[in-house]
Amino acid sequence: MKSPEQRLTDLEIQLSFAEDLLDSLNAVVARQQEQIERLASELAELKRRRSEESPIGFRSLRDELPPHY
Repeated sequence: MKSPEQRLTDLEIQLSFAEDLLDSLNAVVARQQEQIERLASELAELKRRRSEESPIGFRSLRDELPPHY
């Protein structure tokens, strides 16, 4: 059976590893949030450009043909 001191030391080691893991996971989540925000911004910009470039209205079927026709 482990002594109370050894048990306390083991718990402190486990806590240290858990805190390190938590810090690492927090950094990953923060990076992912930044990436999500950047991608959302890019998507909004692409949608804005698309709406400016091709207003809804008449479109010729010739515009839809692939270049090899």
